[in-house]
Amino acid sequence: MATGRLGVVETLGALNAALGPGGPVWFKETRARHLRARDFLAPRRALQARFGDGQVPERVVHAVADLQGPGVAPVLRCAPTPAGLTLQLQRSAVFERVLGAVAAYAAPAAPASPGLRVILHCPALRGAPCALRLSQLRAVLVADHLARVLQAHGVSVRLVPAVRDPHMPTFLQQLRVDWPTASERSATEALRSSALAELTPAHDREVLPPGVLGRVCLKELVEERGRTAGYDPNLDNCLVTEDLLSVLAELQEAVQRWPEDSSLGLAAAPDAGADSCMVVHVVSCEEEFQQQKLDLLWWKLDSRAPLRQKHLVCGPVKVAGAPGTLTAPEYYELRHAQVCKASALKHCGDLAQDPAWTEIFGVLSVATIKFEMLSTAPQSQVSLGVPQDQGWGDRLCGGCPPSLQLCSIPQLFLALADSGISTKGTKSGTFVMYNCARLATLFEGYRRSMEQGLYPAFPPVSSLDFSLLHDEGEWLLLFNSVLPFPDLLSQTAALARTALGLHITARTEMVCKFLVQLSMDFSSYYNRVHILGEPRPHLFGQMFARLQLLRAVRQVLHTGLAMLGIPPLSHI
Repeated sequence: MATGRLGVVETLGALNAALGPGGPVWFKETRARHLRARDFLAPRRALQARFGDGQVPERVVHAVADLQGPGVAPVLRCAPTPAGLTLQLQRSAVFERVLGAVAAYAAPAAPASPGLRVILHCPALRGAPCALRLSQLRAVLVADHLARVLQAHGVSVRLVPAVRDPHMPTFLQQLRVDWPTASERSATEALRSSALAELTPAHDREVLPPGVLGRVCLKELVEERGRTAGYDPNLDNCLVTEDLLSVLAELQEAVQRWPEDSSLGLAAAPDAGADSCMVVHVVSCEEEFQQQKLDLLWWKLDSRAPLRQKHLVCGPVKVAGAPGTLTAPEYYELRHAQVCKASALKHCGDLAQDPAWTEIFGVLSVATIKFEMLSTAPQSQVSLGVPQDQGWGDRLCGGCPPSLQLCSIPQLFLALADSGISTKGTKSGTFVMYNCARLATLFEGYRRSMEQGLYPAFPPVSSLDFSLLHDEGEWLLLFNSVLPFPDLLSQTAALARTALGLHITARTEMVCKFLVQLSMDFSSYYNRVHILGEPRPHLFGQMFARLQLLRAVRQVLHTGLAMLGIPPLSHI
C-alpha cells in the first residue's frame, strides 16, 4: 500500500501541471451536491482560455487520469463534461490512506522555515484589565491564536510585553490566553542616553508635560522609510518618556536575548539578533498611530533595531445595545452570566456552584468570546450583540416538577439559543462545543457498551474495510475536514515575511470558520446516521469504519480548538 500523507495542495499542483504551461485551472469541490459526481473541476471557460477551442487533448485527459506522485490522491476517473473537465478520486483508497494515519492529518503539513523567529508584540497588555477596550481584547486574542499556530509549525515565538499588572494574569487565565509575566522592567540606560542625544531643543516658552524627557523629530525618518510603506503622513515628532523607553528596552531585549527554552527547545544561535527575526506588532486600530511612532523611535535610537517590523492592525469592535463603553472584563462577565443564567433555572438549583459545571461554563464562555472575536478577518469590523431582554434565563425549566429537575448540556444549549448567544451560524463557538461534546459522548457510549460485552474491542485499523463508507456525509467529512486540515493550518500560519510596506495580514479567521463548518457537517451526518447500531456481527464492520472516521474528525476538532486555546468538552 502507498504511504505518505495525501494533500489537497499537492494534488492540485499535480493536476495543474498535467495541463501544461499556464496558470492554475483546477479547484477542489466543497459542496455536497457537486461532490456526488466529482471531487475536482477544471471549468470549461478556463479550459477554453488554455486550449483555444476548449477541447482538451486526449493525451492530457489520459495524463490526468493516470496521475501519481508524492501526496497526490489516487484518481478513479477523469472525463469531459458540460461543466468542464471533472475528476473523481478512488474514494475507498483515500479513506484507507487517510484513516490509516490519522495523526498525520491532525497536525500542520510541514514545519516553517528553519530558524524563523517571530516576536509578537501586543501593547494592549501593558495596562490593567479594567482599562482594556474590546478592540484591544480582540488584538490580544489574535496574538494568542497566531502564537499557537506559529509554534505548532515549529516557529520560535516570543511574546511581548511580559505582563506586570497584578490583575491581568487572572483575567488572561479566564480567557485561556497563555502570556508571560514579569515583575521588573528592562534597563533603559543605553536607550536613555541615545534619546537625550537626539532630543530637539525646546521652543521658546515651551513647557513639556511632566515626565517627558524631550521631543524627538521623526520627519526625516518618515521620509526615509517612505510614506508609501504605510506610515501616517502626520507623523512629525515624538514625546519621549521613561515609560516609552521602557517599552523599547523590553523589545530590544527580546530581539537581542532570545531564550534558550524557546518554542523549539533550541538554544539561540550565537549571531541571533535583529536580522534573524521579524517583529509583528498586533494592535487595535486606535493604537496604530502611537505604534508607528514607537517603531520609528526604535529605529532612531537603536542601530540594531529589526529591519522587519510589521503591523497587524485589528479592526474596531462595535456593540449593539450596550450602554456606554463595554470593557473587556465586563464583556467576559456578560457572556459568562448568560451561560450561568441559562443553567440556573427556576427550581433547578444553581449549577454554577458545582465545580464540574463551573469548568464547563468557563469553557463555553471563552468559546463564545473567541469565536465572536476571531471568526472575522482581523482587519474587518466585528459587531457584537447584547441581549435587551434579560428575563430569558427563567424560561427553560420554569414549570418542571422536582423529580425532573435535571439540567444537561443539550438543555443548556437550548437556553443559550434563547439568550442571544447563537448556537448555529458562522460565528458560533457554542455550536462547535456542543458537537465536540456529542463526539465525546459517542465514544464514551461505545466504551461502556464494549465493557458490557455488547460490542467487541476496536480492531486494528489495518483490518477495517473502508469501502463500507459510502454515505455522502462520510465523504464530506473526510474530503472537506480531515484531508485539508494540515493545509489550512499552514495557511493560517503564513506570514508575508518579505512583503513590502508596513502592514501585514493574517488569516486568523480560518480556524474558527473551519471548525464551524466541520461541526455543521458532523451534526447533519450524526442526526441522520445511527453510528452505534444493533450488536450484530455482520454490522460491526461498517460501525468500526464509521467510528474510525469520527475518531479522525474528533482529533482534527481537538487540534483546531487547541489552536484557539479552548479545551474540548468531554461529555454531554
